[in-house]
Amino acid sequence: MERGTSYRRLLSYLRPYVWPRFAGGAACMLVFSATTFYVPFLIRDVFDDIFAAKNWAMLTWLPLLSLLVFAIRSLANYGSSYLIEWVAQRIVVDFRKALNDRVQHLPLSFFNRTPTGAIVSRATSDVTQVNTALTQSTIALLQDTTSLVALLLAAFVLDWQLALIAFVGFPIAVLPVLNLSKRLRRHARAGQETLGTLAALLQETAQGNRVVKAFGMEAYEESRFQAESGRVFHHQMKATKSRALIQPIMEMLAAFGAAGVIWYGGYSVLSGERTQGAFLGFMAALMLVYEPFKRLAKVNSEIQRGLASASRVFEILDEPAEIEERADAVDLPPIAREIRLERVHFRYPKRAADRAAAAAGTPTGEREAEEAIAGIDLVLRKGEAVAVVGASGAGKSTLADLIPRFYDPTEGRVTLDGVDLRDATLASLRAQIGIVTQFTFLFNDTIRANIAYGAADAPAAELEAAARAAHAHQFIATLPDGYDTVVGELGVTLSGGQRQRLAIARALMKNAPILILDEATSALDSESERLVQDAIDHLMAGRTTLVIAHRFSTIRRCDRIVVLDRGRLVEEGTHEDLYARGGAYRRLHDQQALGLVPSPTDPEPSCG
Repeated sequence: MERGTSYRRLLSYLRPYVWPRFAGGAACMLVFSATTFYVPFLIRDVFDDIFAAKNWAMLTWLPLLSLLVFAIRSLANYGSSYLIEWVAQRIVVDFRKALNDRVQHLPLSFFNRTPTGAIVSRATSDVTQVNTALTQSTIALLQDTTSLVALLLAAFVLDWQLALIAFVGFPIAVLPVLNLSKRLRRHARAGQETLGTLAALLQETAQGNRVVKAFGMEAYEESRFQAESGRVFHHQMKATKSRALIQPIMEMLAAFGAAGVIWYGGYSVLSGERTQGAFLGFMAALMLVYEPFKRLAKVNSEIQRGLASASRVFEILDEPAEIEERADAVDLPPIAREIRLERVHFRYPKRAADRAAAAAGTPTGEREAEEAIAGIDLVLRKGEAVAVVGASGAGKSTLADLIPRFYDPTEGRVTLDGVDLRDATLASLRAQIGIVTQFTFLFNDTIRANIAYGAADAPAAELEAAARAAHAHQFIATLPDGYDTVVGELGVTLSGGQRQRLAIARALMKNAPILILDEATSALDSESERLVQDAIDHLMAGRTTLVIAHRFSTIRRCDRIVVLDRGRLVEEGTHEDLYARGGAYRRLHDQQALGLVPSPTDPEPSCG
């Protein structure tokens, strides 16, 4: 069994604080099994020692003994169920925490290639299935196994000859059950994967519902959802078929064993070789044995489904970290001189490249041969505003992602005041960087919480000052709950300009000396455009700023402009110098002025 899918690995999530309860649950299980061992002997004694021998004294005390035994049995059953359930639920809590902690530290490349809905499905549907395997199945596994062992022992003690006849077919069932278990796990995993795709599709259409309605694509999305639902149904029924076959196999083998016992045992009773009590006691043990045995087959089905789900969750837990912090990493002091890129090359990781190649219809090998960044040398001096321009896919956003170490260069290095970023702690690096992007992400929380994200203990006056500087206080004051207004998912209750101003206020609250503006404005009316532009100018003041821009008219006053083409730095200088050269910058500028290349209808951040 693979390391990532083993039941033993699931149990490895047992933490030290759960062991006392686990031991208590196991002890209760043993007591429960011991009382199960008593039942066949009780039946034998009733028929042989009370009815046949007419023992009045035993008739007096045996019922009292039985009441005591079954009282102990009931308490043991309750204790084991509660304690094992507590342990299993704690394992699931730890499991979910480990999954969430891992997701928080996964590299951007993972999120670039994995749909959000698929991640959510693993944290909900898959973990729920694992929960079933760890709770109900673990309890049943322990309880039925101990009961089975006790009853088998009782059966052999009562009559070893009948026991051999009854249980000779048990080993025969092992191979078909194992084969069906493998098929069940395979189909269960496929079903969970398809369910994750379905969840991703549902989330996508819910978030993009405005676009769906605008293009009249409701019927198309309905058909896509129906097709994916059909695939889920197909895999679920395949798994059900394998699961449903296990119990009939068990029952048929049990029927053959019971038939043999009834014939041989009945013959021996009629011939006087066995007493009726001994035979009935053994039959009771036999019937009791088959029940936990059949339940164990069902438990195996649940465990296989849980392991199929666990393997998908372990894929995330085992996802390699592309950005690692060295043990001897140093804390970076605030920027004093410059950020420098030295002969930097970057190629996206293979899986991210494959995903991009598939989306573009490009052969994988060809896509892997391309570099997003190819041999760039660039210096961003303290307090300087540098704009990066280029055609779509030129590597502008990739270049920006190297500075906060969302990715590490494939070759070369990025330094801050001479310190390689790979030698610095991530916390000290990212604490110095504020980022405002074209896609303004807001949490489904209050305006106060969104502005103070990462600075929850900031004074209210400081938060309001940031909002005023971002020209956000005015509209916040008009809302019914003011700063305590919940903005909805992705800030859906606010306009685009309002969301962008909140993002700028959030960056102002961070007060980082380095600023990255990645296409930070889009699709605003004239009033919002003016307010956002003023807020951005205020945000950039005195900061080392890297501006990723499309509109050339808004970057003329930047200290420098860098032109990228297919990951290479082809030109660098001021607007006037670059335009006078008549090279790549002028060509892109004139094409945009003539409307020959796509251009946003609203300005990008100004550098002055």
